[in-house]
Amino acid sequence: MNYCRDKCTGDGFALQGCVWLADVKMDFDGDVVRAGSRFGITNCCCNYPALSVSQNATARGRWESIRDGFRERWAEKFGQWPTDASGNNYPAHHIRDLKHGGNPTDWDNIIPYPSELHSGLNQVYNQCYAGQPPWTIVGGSYPYGE
Repeated sequence: MNYCRDKCTGDGFALQGCVWLADVKMDFDGDVVRAGSRFGITNCCCNYPALSVSQNATARGRWESIRDGFRERWAEKFGQWPTDASGNNYPAHHIRDLKHGGNPTDWDNIIPYPSELHSGLNQVYNQCYAGQPPWTIVGGSYPYGE
């Protein structure tokens, strides 16, 4: 919540809520050292103005025009874009959503997200941007298990 509060106010907006999207585990096991860390990915629901329907469609079109190439570049950097058990690509989730001005082609704004979870994020984001709990309070210290 502090991170999101600082992010929103630093950009000149008010915090309405915060959604913890992923906890990326980064482990390194080298010849000399074994180390690891975690990186939390959150969406800060600031009171960003919503885009018009046509602006949102334009942003979505920009994403769709680069999607295949983006996944290829992702594969070069991180390994194959994740797929489900049927071999279907995970959807790309825009952390700062397109509806609220998220950049549709920014590497720092896109993560692969499982379809069954991605489909529910619109409702979660709508609640967060409306300032509704539980997105307005701090959750547990470790929201995800191993």
